[in-house]
Amino acid sequence: MARRSGLGRGLDALIPQTTAVSTDVIQEIAIEEITPNPRQPRQWFGDEDLQELAESIRQHGVVQPIIVARTGSRPSYQIVAGERRWRAARLAGLTVIPAIIRELSPREAVEIALVENLQRADLSPLETALAYRTLIEEFGLTQSEVAERVGKSRSAVANTLRLLDAPAPIQRALASGEISEGHARALLSLPDASAQLEALRLIRDRGLTVRQTEDLVRRWSTRPQSHRRSTTNVPLEFERATQELQRRLRTKVELRRGARGGRLIIHYSTLEELQRLLDELLGQPDDDLLD
Repeated sequence: MARRSGLGRGLDALIPQTTAVSTDVIQEIAIEEITPNPRQPRQWFGDEDLQELAESIRQHGVVQPIIVARTGSRPSYQIVAGERRWRAARLAGLTVIPAIIRELSPREAVEIALVENLQRADLSPLETALAYRTLIEEFGLTQSEVAERVGKSRSAVANTLRLLDAPAPIQRALASGEISEGHARALLSLPDASAQLEALRLIRDRGLTVRQTEDLVRRWSTRPQSHRRSTTNVPLEFERATQELQRRLRTKVELRRGARGGRLIIHYSTLEELQRLLDELLGQPDDDLLD
């Protein structure tokens, strides 16, 4: 007897498992009649992985059918699950692909795609968070309902969603694999973006593990508030202004006061981020200033 997956309520009725594929009608559908789902949770497909899968498909064919839904227009079908197989089949030169057609609502299609990718561990933490947010904002689900559908606890869903509140440099470091989800969650425990970005710098400079980062955050959080403020010599209203600038610009900002004025320092890590900041500060100029 097949072991039931812990992910997703009623998932066996939605995604064909090894013992259930025979109960579905598998059809050969022209690849050009299939389009990706714009709400596909997985945003990144590695070129090397796709090439390896394409080579396997050339030798053995598409072992597991994809799942599609009718669109009511051309192309006639939209992918629900199996976009990676569809992309690799195109690379392999196939003109048709085995598929199972399902009658699904847009929300059901997103749920199935999310659960399938979670089962395969194909999604990055940020991709998972964006998929959760889609279900909440576009389809009106609560965090508890999302948790029920993907087989997670509500707190796990809430913690993953918090990653979307991280400053842009932390999100980029997480997406690139420079830091792990554990690092990012620890950083989000710090009180403001300035502290989070400073701690990110220490992680990079010192190669801190998740456990070491958690220890750093605990020490940081237990320092007296007066000591934390004295290093910058910024009054409370300036600190609030700094936090608001960091929130809007999505990067580290320093506001330093002197006897005759002061300095406003805006940090950036790449030329692309500098261009973004210039665009925001100058009102989206027509030409890139860094060209």
